[in-house]
Amino acid sequence: MLIYMLAAAMTIVMLIATAFGLHQEAARVRVKANTKRLDGFAHRNVYRRH
Repeated sequence: MLIYMLAAAMTIVMLIATAFGLHQEAARVRVKANTKRLDGFAHRNVYRRH
């Protein structure tokens, strides 16, 4: 019975760690995409005359 409880606890911990890792990766990709998009606008506005 103890082995089953440890296996279940380990499975739950691994699922939580996977969800946290996916969340962190998605946030990193989102920031990278937003930075790339803003850099594109910055390059276009450099040559605009006021």
